[in-house]
Amino acid sequence: MSHDSAKTPAVLTAETTLLTAPASRRQFIQHSGLLGAASVAASSGLLSLGLSSGAYAAGSDKPEKTTVKVGFIPLTDCAPIVMASKLGFDKKYGISIEASKEASWAGVRDKLINGELDAAHVLYGLIYGVHLGVAGPKKDMAVLMSLNNNGQSITLSKKLYDAGVTDGSKIKSYLASSGKQLTFAQTFPTGTHAMWLNYWLASHGVNPYADVKNIVVPPPQMVSNMQIGNMDGFCVGEPWGARAVDMGIGVLEITSQDVWRNHPEKVLGVTKEFVEKYPNTARAMIMAVLETCQWLDVMRNRPEAVKIISQKAYVNAPEATVFGRFLGRYDDGKGKTYVDGNMMRFFRNGQTTFPYLSDGMWFLTQHKRWGLLDKHPDYLAVAKQINQIGLYTDAAKQLGISVPSSPMRSSRLMDGKIWDGSNPAAYADSFKIKA
Repeated sequence: MSHDSAKTPAVLTAETTLLTAPASRRQFIQHSGLLGAASVAASSGLLSLGLSSGAYAAGSDKPEKTTVKVGFIPLTDCAPIVMASKLGFDKKYGISIEASKEASWAGVRDKLINGELDAAHVLYGLIYGVHLGVAGPKKDMAVLMSLNNNGQSITLSKKLYDAGVTDGSKIKSYLASSGKQLTFAQTFPTGTHAMWLNYWLASHGVNPYADVKNIVVPPPQMVSNMQIGNMDGFCVGEPWGARAVDMGIGVLEITSQDVWRNHPEKVLGVTKEFVEKYPNTARAMIMAVLETCQWLDVMRNRPEAVKIISQKAYVNAPEATVFGRFLGRYDDGKGKTYVDGNMMRFFRNGQTTFPYLSDGMWFLTQHKRWGLLDKHPDYLAVAKQINQIGLYTDAAKQLGISVPSSPMRSSRLMDGKIWDGSNPAAYADSFKIKA
């Protein structure tokens, strides 16, 4: 495995880090300071979901904490947090969500750990990484619910595309023939974007750590860094892939839903301490955000959401850029436009929002695959510690929303491999390309 120690360009900012060999990756991540209301629902066609206008049952179910500070990163899939507050669904359930815009996932991590944030729109794999101590200081964490499926993308620079790398299958031969080193960026070492990027590269015979440089860049800084030539490709949430295409500096290589259809993505994350101290508040948050996710999956509501989340206080991107892929309308920058019915989803009859144990376990298999974990954890036990299925189920039932019959689900990923959570250690060990 390559142990490239070259420094990243200074313009990448202090939040950008170069990932090296597995052991040093773990040490670096651990020690580095760098990573350190009802009328609206009715008008949108939603039912009141059988709840009284009192928002919660008086007495023991009353939220212990009524104002919650919820962090988010400027990405399209912050919509459930922002819109829960804007639409008043939070007040309906006896809480007030204070949406807090954050600069990086490392910042979100640190603020969750030290209590500056009560909760966050956060990468699934970040929560699992912190819980096991491989993504920073170890802290018991909790996933209250999933926020969205799909809607991320891998973008290649236009310069690389013009050099003949028109898709992922051309990367290996390009590396061999050109003798050049390529740089790819993702947003957090244990996060979702890192795992989609790694999985895609490996599916094309490219080791994401030995064969290319693999760096971390906060989502809002991806486009500017590609524009000045600091990377040859990146994986990030929208609208930043669309923005690179709009600016003519990037082309869409693959969407994350084409890596894994209906994959887990962001979650509503908190510390385990928060759940234990404020269980009613946690349930109220789930209810408010769950109803917001239902509202967002009514497609006629999405233009209203775009008008809000595209604003400077939130995503800070052109409304048209946010709008397109949010409604499944893709321009790949190569001359093709199309509509993808598997665009970003927030509800899907409760299938999206349910915190499947197998979803969390999958990230652990990839952390083991890429050397972020030294040995196999007790995959199922860890998922049961983190994913708050009981609390979610209680909230969903109060809303009249059904929950899946099993906490496991089966999926086929882009390389044909089936993931169902039945034998995670064997699955993690089955990959030809790994750390």
